[in-house]
Amino acid sequence: MDKALLSTRNLHRSFGGVHAVKDVSFHVPTGAIKAVIGPNGAGKTTLFNLIAGTLTPHQGQVIFRGQPITGHKPHAVAALGIARTFQTTKLFPHMTVLENVMMGRHTRTRSGFLAGMFNAPWTWREQRQTEAKARAILEELGLTAHTNETACNLPFGRQRLVEFARALATEPSLLLLDEPAAGLNIYETQQLSQLILKIRDTGITCLVVEHDMSLVMNISDEVVVLDQGHKIAEGPPAAIQRNPEVIRVYLGDEHA
Repeated sequence: MDKALLSTRNLHRSFGGVHAVKDVSFHVPTGAIKAVIGPNGAGKTTLFNLIAGTLTPHQGQVIFRGQPITGHKPHAVAALGIARTFQTTKLFPHMTVLENVMMGRHTRTRSGFLAGMFNAPWTWREQRQTEAKARAILEELGLTAHTNETACNLPFGRQRLVEFARALATEPSLLLLDEPAAGLNIYETQQLSQLILKIRDTGITCLVVEHDMSLVMNISDEVVVLDQGHKIAEGPPAAIQRNPEVIRVYLGDEHA
C-alpha cells in the first residue's frame, strides 16, 4: 500500500487575489483510504476539482499512475479511472435508478452515435452488458428494490447510494468522495463508513473530503489537513488528532 496511485505536486489555484489552493503536495497510496479535512474555505473542494479536471491549476501537477493528467478534461480523467461523487447529489432526477447507473458506464462503452443510429448488432449486446453490470452494482449496494423508481422520488440517503453506484459503474481505480456524509443521519453515516471500507476492500482506492471527524478517523489510513489553501499536516489519524497546528485550526490557540 506504499506505491502512490495519485500524487499532487505543488498545486496552486487562485481566484482573483485569493489563494484557494497553494503549493499543495501529497500522495495517495494504492489501496488506501485517504481523507482531506479542514475548516470551511480551506480549499478542499477546489483541490478535488483540480484532480477531477473541473479546474485547471495555475501551477503544479496532478500525477495518476505515474503520468501527468494536469489539465485533462473531466471526461478524460474519468476514462483513465478516476470517478467522483459530489457534495450535492447530481443525479438525472427524472431517469430511473437503473438508467442513472447505466449512464456511469458511458466511459466503458465503445458504441458511437452512428452505430446506435443504425442499430449495429454489437450496440445491442453492449447495451445488455451495460444493464447487467448496472443491476449487479445495485444489488451489491442493496438498491435492487429501487431499480425502476425515478431517482428524484428516493429519500436523500438512497439518492446518495445511487450516486455511489453510478460512480462505481465507471470501474474506477480511484474514487473521489466529496463530503459523502453531508445530509445523512447517524445511522446512514454508519452505513456509509461500512460501504467505503467495503469499496476499498474490492481494490478501489478512495480519496475523501469530509467534515464528519468520527467518520474520517474511523475509516482513514492517512489524513491531509488544509487551512486557507495550505497543507498544514499529513499523517495517520492518531497523529493528526494530536497535532498542535490541527488543534489550533479547529479549536483555537487556547486549546493548542
